[in-house]
Amino acid sequence: PGSELKVTGVDFLKSQNTRLHHTDAYNIKNLVVRRGQAFQIQLSFSRELKASDKLALRFGIGEKPMKPRGTLMSLNPRREPDLSGWQISIVKSSGKECLLSVTSSPSASVGIYNLNVKTGTNIYKPENGDVYLLFNPWCEDDVVFLDDEAQRKEYVLNDTGYIYVGSAYSIYDRPWNFGQFEEFILDACMYLLDKSSLRLSSRRDPVLVSRAMSALVNANDDSGVLLGNWSGNYDKGTSPLDWMGSVSILQQYYKTKKPVNYGQCWVFAGVLTTVMRCLGIPSRCVSNFNSAHDTDENLRVDIYLNEFGEKLNRMSLDSVWNFHVWNDVWMKRTDLPSGFDGWQAIDSTPQEQSQGAFQCGPCPLKAVRDGDVYLPYDSKFVYAEVNADKVYWVVKNVRGKDKYIKISTETQGVGVNISTKAVGQDKREDITAQYKFPEGSEEERKAMQKASSFIRPAGMGIRARFASTMSVDDMDSRPGVLHETVSKTGLQLEINNTDALYPGNPLELAITVKTSVPGNWTINLAGSCQLQSYTGKIEASLGYIKETIKLEGNSETKVPLKIAADSYMKTLASVEDEVLIHITAIAEVQETNDKLTKETTMRFEYPPITVQMPETAKLNEEFACAFIFKNKLNVPLDNCKLLVEGLGIFKMATFNQGDVKPGRIIKSEVICTPTRVGEKKIVAKLTSAQVKAISVEKAITITD
Repeated sequence: PGSELKVTGVDFLKSQNTRLHHTDAYNIKNLVVRRGQAFQIQLSFSRELKASDKLALRFGIGEKPMKPRGTLMSLNPRREPDLSGWQISIVKSSGKECLLSVTSSPSASVGIYNLNVKTGTNIYKPENGDVYLLFNPWCEDDVVFLDDEAQRKEYVLNDTGYIYVGSAYSIYDRPWNFGQFEEFILDACMYLLDKSSLRLSSRRDPVLVSRAMSALVNANDDSGVLLGNWSGNYDKGTSPLDWMGSVSILQQYYKTKKPVNYGQCWVFAGVLTTVMRCLGIPSRCVSNFNSAHDTDENLRVDIYLNEFGEKLNRMSLDSVWNFHVWNDVWMKRTDLPSGFDGWQAIDSTPQEQSQGAFQCGPCPLKAVRDGDVYLPYDSKFVYAEVNADKVYWVVKNVRGKDKYIKISTETQGVGVNISTKAVGQDKREDITAQYKFPEGSEEERKAMQKASSFIRPAGMGIRARFASTMSVDDMDSRPGVLHETVSKTGLQLEINNTDALYPGNPLELAITVKTSVPGNWTINLAGSCQLQSYTGKIEASLGYIKETIKLEGNSETKVPLKIAADSYMKTLASVEDEVLIHITAIAEVQETNDKLTKETTMRFEYPPITVQMPETAKLNEEFACAFIFKNKLNVPLDNCKLLVEGLGIFKMATFNQGDVKPGRIIKSEVICTPTRVGEKKIVAKLTSAQVKAISVEKAITITD
């Protein structure tokens, strides 16, 4: 016999394979491929390959790869196909070279496979022999298959985007850099897979993987990626508002293996989107406005007001957040009856435990919409977030005891304007209809009835912290679906601002009271203005009005509510969160005892940051980018910081600008050297003691 066959080299043909697998953007030395799709490997031998030679490519995953466990695939191009569903074939063999094609199973476990090549008794271990295998939305046999190229580009490959925040009637976009292709991000995701309690065989299933990742992105019970903090004090870390994307968070976590300080809901959702897209599961950030955080899953949130209409923090066990952000991931649900494939909600913000851990989902959107809230996972919780009713109570002190008077019920205020970034466009898409049927429709009524049969009936008892010492007025104790308060006078309330809401200016607000039914009406109006954080927590009460109005028939009157700047500027500077302006009005018609409440939340307006840079630039050639901000407010901005980041252009940078007096202009410049071609985005953010969230982004096209 001739000399024994030895392998002298392995070429992973990285550039051609990664282009075909849509993995060429990953910043990593190793080969990254997607499951269920062929990739090629070129072997070099010590001599020509003969028909009698023994040859096997061995792909192993985990600590101790073993064939019986399905963690070692030994692929021989001349033998029967491997039972694992992996395939191998010789594309061409000439001289001492042999080109092989390998196709992994479309249901293979996702992770890092080590390759070695066995010829006879020799084993060759190539350098960088770790091959990263991901989910494949381009493969029809993969359960994450997404049959739309524009959607795959957005939900898998787009590394920038927006997260929608603010309040239901003043929604704004916060640019976010997902950065799933940046250095160490893929390794951080692989580390999270190893850290999860998932068996290797469970890592083939995106349902289990996405659920495990929703637990690991928060640090609550598993020292995961991010520690949540809603206290308003972020000295021991980074304020949630200062992050511009997921990259620095995941890189820091991977380096230290310790939770990063601090996150709030949009940060958790941004990082979870990065992890999902990085692993190959289509994902989007979803913002739910007026999101019910109902600790009791009884579809009811109780809101307690004093007689001036000011919300009382101390009473509430549950709350309505101005917005809450979670994620949708796309997959088939082979674990459920048919009809629940497609988008599934997952949530990594730690709110309550599910099966003993802070995790949430995946929950089919169709189950939420249809009221099938018995389906896994956590569908009751998600259903309540978008469908709870608000019940308003006024708390009056009568002879030293709190007395609770129910004033109204609102059935349509929760779960509105559910938003995500549109596919292929820099704009908001409203996806409320994917979560709920139109308010008041027959389908909505049916879904509500179905859901209510699985959720404990609310009863109309009081749920407040001090429930033992109080008397209750106007209590109808019948459970079931609540009805909107309908008025005998056609009473309506509107709240708006009559001037721009700039920090440092007085807040000029107005409450309009309308009646539309003939008659003479005497109306007691109370209206209050408070500052609150996005979770609905009241940070300060700024002022109120209380007056009695007379209206006749079909008429209206406008009552001004003016708040002086110095009554809120201290709070603005002392709370490290972005605060919103919250106005509540209560109207009571004396003649009929009709009562109505209305609340609205507005955000402050800010001067813009402008970006000066060319529209195009060349790969690896320097260009300058300038950020300019003029303080047009009539108050100084203390301790200003400008944060900038551009994926594929420059790493995150911080410029400390000190105190910026009214009228002063600041300018910072970055010299950029682009490392990747295509359309890239530069994001800048300005934070200060008084103003937390001015951001801007600008696109630039990088060419060869």
